[in-house]
Amino acid sequence: MTAGVNALPSDVKAMVIRRVAIFSEFTADNDPHEEHDFGNFELAGRKFFFRLDYFDANMEFGSEDPADPAKTTRALTIMLAEEY
Repeated sequence: MTAGVNALPSDVKAMVIRRVAIFSEFTADNDPHEEHDFGNFELAGRKFFFRLDYFDANMEFGSEDPADPAKTTRALTIMLAEEY
């Protein structure tokens, strides 16, 4: 999580993490490639974004095959919209 999210009260952070974990509001408009790697929502009067990035095993470059867990390290970032 970004510094802005980390600075939120612990109960709000817990709700944000839970919301990301159960997020299922992917549509053709917000997920045109059906990758489920980006989402946004509002909570506690704030707008949040989350995204998944797919790195190679050493986390130096993008993964050559994001679908292959042996070749990919996934990183989830949760941020306030204004931090994007």
